[in-house]
Amino acid sequence: MAITTQLQLLVAAVVAIVVITYKRSVQPSSDVNITFVPFGGSNDWQYEIVPIENGAVGPESFAFDPHGEGPYTGVSNGRIIKWNRHENRWLNFAVTSSHRVDECGGPYKEHSKIENICGRPLGLCFNIASGQLYVADAYIGLVVIEPNGGTARKLISHAADYQHLAFPNGLDIDQHSGAVYFTTSSSKYERRNYVSLILSGDKSGRLIKYEPKTEQLTVLLNNLTFPNGVALSKDGNYILIAETTNCRILRYWLKSPKAGTLEVFANLPGFGDNIKRSPRGGFWVGINSKKDTFMKWIQSYPWIGKGLVMLPLDITKIYSYLVKVSGSSGMAIRLSDEGDVLEIVEDDRSGNRMSISDAEERDGLLWVGSVDTPFAIKYNISVAQQE
Repeated sequence: MAITTQLQLLVAAVVAIVVITYKRSVQPSSDVNITFVPFGGSNDWQYEIVPIENGAVGPESFAFDPHGEGPYTGVSNGRIIKWNRHENRWLNFAVTSSHRVDECGGPYKEHSKIENICGRPLGLCFNIASGQLYVADAYIGLVVIEPNGGTARKLISHAADYQHLAFPNGLDIDQHSGAVYFTTSSSKYERRNYVSLILSGDKSGRLIKYEPKTEQLTVLLNNLTFPNGVALSKDGNYILIAETTNCRILRYWLKSPKAGTLEVFANLPGFGDNIKRSPRGGFWVGINSKKDTFMKWIQSYPWIGKGLVMLPLDITKIYSYLVKVSGSSGMAIRLSDEGDVLEIVEDDRSGNRMSISDAEERDGLLWVGSVDTPFAIKYNISVAQQE
């Protein structure tokens, strides 16, 4: 028997053992309560579940326009939708792809098959001066939407060295200069293959700067391991980058005597997603899911992850099943400007728990999104602050 075949059989056996172990050890529950847990204490926030209509899911990231309206968010069928607080519902605002087909408005189960056509908007941010909405679409590239909405205009789909951007992801804007900073999570794996990206330890991610006035593109950082959300500091001296696979936040200095240096800002208990500044100081970080025993084990032995990716299996479905039966859930963490934990919002369900991709704080509310759910959650944090 060939060595390659033996390796594949060994890895397949390991996966089977892990699945069986998880299935026997986890007892799912139907409890669906969402709780707020402050760091070092206990308190509940009032919350409201805000459904996404028309069969779409996955409010992955939020942004408010220059007038404070919104939030706006991207969903699975390539649409950007806007929350209208007066009508208490979502309104269609824009689409990121000009190649729309009938299936883009179909049921969610069909969306993943045609993401490359319909688009999948992820990170987004308004330029306050121009009113334009910049979006990192996982398939279309970096796009911009005019203040009145409509169809996005593609800006770039390749990096400065003409390398294809396989997976544009997080995005933030320097409101003083207008510069757009965004990540591309991989130069090899697309969004729908994100599990392979993690298991393989792929290090082809980048942090890129785009200057709208000159259309100049600059690669600031190479060799990142699944870079995801980004957030500029209030003074613009540095930018934070969520390195998902390594469960940490990196800080890259743009100005000051440290300019050009990269350092670890914080280590996370799970896989970080988007990062947003909090009006109360510090940064909110969405944690897609906690780092469970399976992933700790895989990352301790990189050859296993690489072997799994080589197998003729749908590794994304297998991983999704493991997450489901293990009861792994997401959380949102507010970090201080020094990287210390200030607050935690955690899904307290012990059964089918939700991932968390973003937490955006505005006017006493915390909007929490997930790439997997057909709803967003709106927490009223001003009530807790008054207690």
